[in-house]
Amino acid sequence: MKLIDVQHSFFRPLWRRIAVVAVCLGWAIYEIATGSPFFAILFGAVGIYCVYQFLIVFAPNDPD
Repeated sequence: MKLIDVQHSFFRPLWRRIAVVAVCLGWAIYEIATGSPFFAILFGAVGIYCVYQFLIVFAPNDPD
C-alpha cells in the first residue's frame, strides 16, 4: 500500500494534476515569503516530486 497513489484514476484529468502541482509549489513560495525555510523545503520537495510523477512519467490507465 502506498501513502499516495499517484496512478489513481482521480488524477487522470490533466487539470487536477496541474492543480496539485501548483498548490504544492505555491505553498512553498508562500513559506519562503513568510520566512519558514523548513516548510518551504518540505512543500518544494513534494511539489517537485509531483511534477515528476504527474507531468513527466504519468501513464493513465485505461478505464475499465
